[in-house]
Amino acid sequence: MSRVNSPMNPDVMITSIFQSLTKSEQKVAEVVKNRLKEAVYWSVSDLAENAEVGETTVIRFCRKLGYRGYQDFKLAVAQNGTEGTKQEYGEVEDTDSLYVLAQKVTAENNATLQNTLSLVDPDSMEEAAQEIIASSKIYLFGVGASGVMAQQAQYRFMRLGFNAETASDSHVIAMNCSLVKKGDVVIGISTSGSTKDLVDAIEIAKRNGAYIICITNHMKSPITKYGNVALLTSGKEDPLHGGAFSSLISQMHVMDVLTRYIERQQKDRSLVALQKTAKAVSDKLY
Repeated sequence: MSRVNSPMNPDVMITSIFQSLTKSEQKVAEVVKNRLKEAVYWSVSDLAENAEVGETTVIRFCRKLGYRGYQDFKLAVAQNGTEGTKQEYGEVEDTDSLYVLAQKVTAENNATLQNTLSLVDPDSMEEAAQEIIASSKIYLFGVGASGVMAQQAQYRFMRLGFNAETASDSHVIAMNCSLVKKGDVVIGISTSGSTKDLVDAIEIAKRNGAYIICITNHMKSPITKYGNVALLTSGKEDPLHGGAFSSLISQMHVMDVLTRYIERQQKDRSLVALQKTAKAVSDKLY
């Protein structure tokens, strides 16, 4: 799928697919990420030489990112700038005051939102929205922190008038996936895209004919093998910080864009549902 018209940030996209690249392609990725300012001026031969690979490896790397070739990739680098992924206030230090820490965390979260925006593929988002609108039922699944996001998304879809169900327990997810059918939409949320309990269940749902939407940080992760469409997120998360708030912020942003678009596409239905659900809980407030 060509992304020539997408505002995608190449640096963010490289991070998304890095683990799926060959060792030679990873060498190209490392050079690009570490020398982005210089790379925008290099020829394909220059990049190949600096990465110590052949020119065909560079072209293959660019195409895996979704570009038609090296010039297409360089244009995207130039259009997105070279400083967008750097934190404005630097890394968090033990000596930071509370206010400085707040500034750095805010800058990091702003960067997460901007990076998430750069990964939005309008065609994928449109397709996902139309499938949801036409669906008989929506299932939202996630394990751990992603399960919290699934619950929030289920609440939002219910407010918009959809028949939506959620689960975060692996056994319940698997049983639900065994019962889905054609016309149902299953949304699998996983930052890593490699949560085995979720991926195995999504495979079952795929076999049963459900339309699968994957929300993940990694384009080439195991869960995307079974997805009809993947909506990419950009929260930074390492093994010691699983369930980081930045990941939830990115997931929530994607779901917010998706549900707001759906709301606009069916204004009358959404308005009626929003009014009914608001009225149902109105007497719960002082």
